[in-house]
Formats: sequence, C-alpha cells, structure tokens
Amino acid sequence: MYADLLAEVVDFHGDLVRNIKGIRDSQNLFDDLSQDPEDLAVAVVAESAERVPSDAPLITRPFDYGAVINYPFVNFNGQGTRFSDGLAYGVWYGSLELETTVYETAHHWHEFVADSFSREDREIVGERRILRVRCDAILIDLRGKERREKRLLDRHDYRYTQQLGRYLKEQNQNGLLVRSARCRGTNADLFAARVLSRVRDLCFLTYRMNPTQDLVRVERTPGRKWLEIRPSSLR
Repeated sequence: MYADLLAEVVDFHGDLVRNIKGIRDSQNLFDDLSQDPEDLAVAVVAESAERVPSDAPLITRPFDYGAVINYPFVNFNGQGTRFSDGLAYGVWYGSLELETTVYETAHHWHEFVADSFSREDREIVGERRILRVRCDAILIDLRGKERREKRLLDRHDYRYTQQLGRYLKEQNQNGLLVRSARCRGTNADLFAARVLSRVRDLCFLTYRMNPTQDLVRVERTPGRKWLEIRPSSLR
C-alpha cells in the first residue's frame, strides 16, 4: 500500500528543535498559598520530600520544562494531530530548523486563541521554551514525496497522514522526516522516545497577538521583533 512512498530511509544522527510552552522568568509555585517566607520554605521542603527521584529530570519529570521527551508519548487524550488520531499512541513533533517550529506552533496557538477569545481586542502574550534534542534513529524519509502524494501536506484533512502514522507505528518504525505543511522547513515526527536524548536549552521566544488581527509577532530578545507571521497564510 505504501511501498513506493516508504522506499527511502535516512540514518539520522543529529539535533532536532523542540518548541514547547514555557516561561522566561521562574515562578514561585506556592506564592498563592502564603506570603510568609517560612511557610514557602516549608512548602518547598514538603514538595521535595514527596518528589519521585529521577536521574534525568529534564526528560522525565512532568513539571520540568514540559517533559521535553516523554510527555507526547503518555498524554494522548483524543486530540488528533497530523500523524495520530490521539487515541492509541502519541507522536513527538520537532523540526530541523528553529523557524519551522515557530510557524507550526504560531499557527496552532493562534487557532486556539482565536477560537476561545475571538472578540478580545487586546494583546495576548504566550511564551515558549526552545530546546535541542539529540535523535539517533533510522527514519522514513518522506521529503520530496509530497510532490507525488499531495495529501502529505493537507492543512485541514489529516485522515491520510493519520492512517499512515498508524501503519508506521504498527510496523515499529522510529519515525519520519517530512516537509512542514505550514512552511518549507522539515519536521521530524517520532513514534519512540528511546531514540531521543541530550536535551539542551536553545532560547526563549515570546509570541504576541491580537485575536482581531491577522498577525503574530515573535520576539527572541524581549521587546525586539524577530519574526512576523500572518496566520491566514498558514491555514
């Protein structure tokens, strides 16, 4: 069924870029419980005493940097994505280029905000944490295959790509490389956490938008425009 489409693989050893929700400045998780420094100190000690030990907290702990690797594989709740229907398995999405992650996440963030607060005529701010993650795996190489199979880049109907993703998962494939549906960059869509390692911070980004306007402003340095994206061009 997919013989021609899946005929090429790549022995990939390199970094992928992961773009997740994050905050630039650390927050005190207990300051809404008390303003007394002694109370806050007790809360920190209590949380530390009950915390499950981890040799790699950046990777495994759900409140450390959004569980950079494990979260997508354990938190699928019926919300479909490009290569998963969100019911039986999760997919880890990264990109070869930082800018590609921005186009992808800006699209989904704008859609969510516009659906929830379409009449809010004011600036809404989102912060993102960008990380490099090492990948060592044999990956299915779909780059260029979109010229023959247009459904690989369908921006609205994921039925074909979800079916393909389910097939690859059942075949115990590690993942794939494919052109982004939102820009000309390359995405890596992975089905196995074991091929990922060495999480490292790259940078923070700030996204700014007004739901009534067709514009997302992206800042790498606070207060300084780095990219501007028109969401209508990504739909």
